[in-house]
Amino acid sequence: MQDRSANPWYREPWAWFVLTPLIVVVIVSLSFVTVAVRHADDTVIDNYYKQGRMINQSLEQDKRAANWQLQAELQWRGAKSEVNVELSSPVIPAPEELTLWLDHPFEESLDTRLTLQKVSDTSYRAQSPNLTHQWYVTLVPGRSDSGRTDSPWRLRGEINFDHREQWTLSPTVP
Repeated sequence: MQDRSANPWYREPWAWFVLTPLIVVVIVSLSFVTVAVRHADDTVIDNYYKQGRMINQSLEQDKRAANWQLQAELQWRGAKSEVNVELSSPVIPAPEELTLWLDHPFEESLDTRLTLQKVSDTSYRAQSPNLTHQWYVTLVPGRSDSGRTDSPWRLRGEINFDHREQWTLSPTVP
């Protein structure tokens, strides 16, 4: 009989044959967890229940805008870095200022709020950042610091800065 000396477990090839796939799976899983934590999707709204209850109020804003026949012409002048808005309604007077919310479809950190100052009876103007690609816009009366749900009306739409420099916002009523 041959007398074989017992090797430690880490010197046995079969031990590494069994352990290597397990070690690789642990390393890959840790890298997936790291990527998921660092690049998590943005939570757009923190209080979903409260926001869900306020959907009726949001629809009321759209209905009021339709009843008041509100319409806004947006003109973006990228070279001058400014936005001009022409607000029209035969029913209500134009407010002293407007707030234009620009929401990026993917990155919440890029969302922007512009306060438009009145320059004539129905015209408003504000300085704007240089924007590209598609954005969601919401136009509300007054200076809206707290959000878009406390205003009497709103106009919403989607705009793509790559294709045009002028858009029309009309009420969206379901």
